[in-house]
Amino acid sequence: MSIPIGSSLSLLWRYLLPHKRKMTWLFALLFTNIGLQLVNPQILRRFIDSAAQPAAGELIGIAALFAGTAVLGNIASGLAAYVGEDVAWSATNALRADLARHTLGLDMSFHKAHTAGEMIERIDGDVTALSNFFSQFIVKVCGTFVLMAGVLAAMFYEDWRIGVAMSAYALLVLLVLRRAKGVAVPHFKEQRQAMADLSAFWEERLSGLEDIRSSGAEAYTLRMQTVLMRTVFSKSMRAAFFGRFLFSSAIILFALGNATAIASGAALLGLGAVTLGTVYLIFDYTGTLSSNLRMVTEQLDDLQRASAGIERVAELVAVRSKVQDPPAPRAVLRTHAAHLQFEGVSFSYDDNDASADNALVLQDVSFDLTPGRVMGLLGRTGSGKTTLTRLIFRFYDPVRGCVRIDGVDLRELRIGELRRRVGLVTQEVQLFQASVRDNLTFFDASVSDERIMAVLRELGLLEWLARLPRGLDSELESGAGGLSAGEGQLLAFARVFLADPGLVVLDEASSRLDPATEQRIEHAVETLLRGRTALIIAHHLATVQRADDILILQDGRMLEYGPRRELAARPDSRFAQLLRTGMQEVLS
Repeated sequence: MSIPIGSSLSLLWRYLLPHKRKMTWLFALLFTNIGLQLVNPQILRRFIDSAAQPAAGELIGIAALFAGTAVLGNIASGLAAYVGEDVAWSATNALRADLARHTLGLDMSFHKAHTAGEMIERIDGDVTALSNFFSQFIVKVCGTFVLMAGVLAAMFYEDWRIGVAMSAYALLVLLVLRRAKGVAVPHFKEQRQAMADLSAFWEERLSGLEDIRSSGAEAYTLRMQTVLMRTVFSKSMRAAFFGRFLFSSAIILFALGNATAIASGAALLGLGAVTLGTVYLIFDYTGTLSSNLRMVTEQLDDLQRASAGIERVAELVAVRSKVQDPPAPRAVLRTHAAHLQFEGVSFSYDDNDASADNALVLQDVSFDLTPGRVMGLLGRTGSGKTTLTRLIFRFYDPVRGCVRIDGVDLRELRIGELRRRVGLVTQEVQLFQASVRDNLTFFDASVSDERIMAVLRELGLLEWLARLPRGLDSELESGAGGLSAGEGQLLAFARVFLADPGLVVLDEASSRLDPATEQRIEHAVETLLRGRTALIIAHHLATVQRADDILILQDGRMLEYGPRRELAARPDSRFAQLLRTGMQEVLS
């Protein structure tokens, strides 16, 4: 498998260009170090030749000069390493940010197929493997070739026969490396995928730790972990074996180069063509040439590792969301209460079989929810209620029909503008490990503390806030840890209040609240829905009584739809039957 040099250089150029000033310093330090590496053997040759007829003052001066250049070389090398690491972390952090932004913009079908653990490994693990590639590959490889050119030029200057021999040696090494350079790429790619699978496994099991323990599934979990770790070990060993193949090939060639240098120097010394100092110079330059060829080998080894990461990064970047902003988006009407319409909407999660009716999750759903009205959405588990609400947020697009808001097809709106106009409260509340303020505003610094406090007062949360050590600056645990179900639901309502949407979707958010807490927020829910359009996935009779219209789904089809009072007044309606049975059937 060939290394994608074109895509590698394109990636380098894109993320190193913002750091061109630092890169200039990096190259300056590099060439300073190269110059000193070429000068030092010349100083040592002079020292050796001068030692044949020693003059103490001259030898001391030469030694001092050598020591000075060595110190300067180490300083330049250390500064280059520092600047290189700075550039590497800046560039890779920018790449991580771009990948995270790209991933967050992908539709839900992508995220359903890829776990959070896998995405962490793709965004962080693969990019970490590129850090040395960003910081040192171009600099070291370019510097190595410049140094090699300088060494060969110096050898030709000393004796053309040595120059020819060393040039042939360098050419042989590069040809062998070129043939062997791509051998490990597929194995490193398999290794990265195995590590991603292991990360995904850990993420899923850690999130379900209570269920694993309560169901006695610890042994099965450990057994699966062992299988995945064995796969990682196997792939890592294979990648390491093929990666070292390149290095081992180079070691043999380096030994050949050193032997050639010693033999050539000895022969020329015997003929009187060179001095003893020049023999040392030839040997030293050969060692420099070999060490830099070894560096090229190591960098190509790193490039093999990086190429696996580059390919996986490129694969991720190449994924395009099926839900896109339109080329010429239309502006939605700025009415406070949104007008929601479903017109012959059908939907399937299976893109390959979307035309088959048996694959459709929703089939020919049509309703008209006029501004300011509340619709109760009923149906058994799996009837399509949640899918319907996902289409409102345009997490997916319907395969047939269209969804409109204020008369505009959602596919003609900017996704960000649409989602700012629709609020969602679910039974499961996702909190972040951040302050109360950031959790309520989703990190929007433009929302004032006064507005936040007014909402918390409306929801009766000021007493809860007063118990926190730092008020709005208090840190909350991720995943609603440290909060009761009621407190978490109240915070979710507060988020929607702050967003002030024209359409509200409630997934029976009060179903997890105790009666006392439910009463605390009942007036707040009324305030939230006043003057807004709402769609409520209902399970309780109290919730249904709030609705103006009722839509009952069954197997993705509309079983019944109409005004609540009219349906309740018809004894033969499905809704009236649910009211008589206490709506227990709808929960089954």
